[in-house]
Amino acid sequence: MRYRAIISYLGTRYVGWQRQLNGLSVQEVLEKALTKAFGAPTSATASGRTDAGVHAEGQAVHFDAETSIPCDKIPFAVNAELPDDVSMLWCEPAPEGFNARFSAKRKTYCYKLYLSRHRRPLLDPTHEHIVIPLDRTLMCSAARVIEGTHDFKCFEAAGSVIKNTVRTVYSVLIDVSPLPVVPAPKPDESLAAVPTTPNAMGDDVYDCEVSISVTGNGFLYNMVRIIAGTLVYVGMGKLTVEDVRRALETGDRKLAGKTLPARGLHLVSVEYED
Repeated sequence: MRYRAIISYLGTRYVGWQRQLNGLSVQEVLEKALTKAFGAPTSATASGRTDAGVHAEGQAVHFDAETSIPCDKIPFAVNAELPDDVSMLWCEPAPEGFNARFSAKRKTYCYKLYLSRHRRPLLDPTHEHIVIPLDRTLMCSAARVIEGTHDFKCFEAAGSVIKNTVRTVYSVLIDVSPLPVVPAPKPDESLAAVPTTPNAMGDDVYDCEVSISVTGNGFLYNMVRIIAGTLVYVGMGKLTVEDVRRALETGDRKLAGKTLPARGLHLVSVEYED
């Protein structure tokens, strides 16, 4: 019987989803856990690869198994065999013909960063740290340019062998939420006076978490990390909205921003049409 499931993992210590010879993968630890839970060799197929250090909040997988374990109990049985940084969140019988990879219609990735003068150690494993304010208005304007169906060659890292670089990006959303700001209180101050909203300087935001969510029908190698890097450069004033437009029109990778580190990238969800 075929099952589909949602897997969440912290990608910090893994070489990515897919099995590789050079290190431990999420696929390897999941398949070992499935095999122990079901008492028979079990392989798992994911919606797609995530690179080394990339996290997943909602990676979709399928696997085939003959088991007497009730479907709603499978996550408990599998999680008992998984390390603390990988977890099965949900499982159900798969629709006929379901394939986690080839049946996927759209995916949402989120790149997470935080703006702060100093490092926040609790955020560093899953966020990129930016030390200067960003202009959110300019970033949103550049995001509108990226949305749509384009040749995204300028947002592809070197080393890819994919020939067709046309993709559709349905949305690029930029959300801002405050970081707690807790300076040492003076004798005559109370903690109630501590600000809890992002500092604003014109259109600039600071002391906040910024989430760049990108939904598309597919992505090129490092595409979301380059989109995020490009938007950050726009927010810093290193690139203009017109630069982003020219990058898309020409396909010139040099006109886009840098590839941001893997630790800030999260696979949030995969959508299917049953």
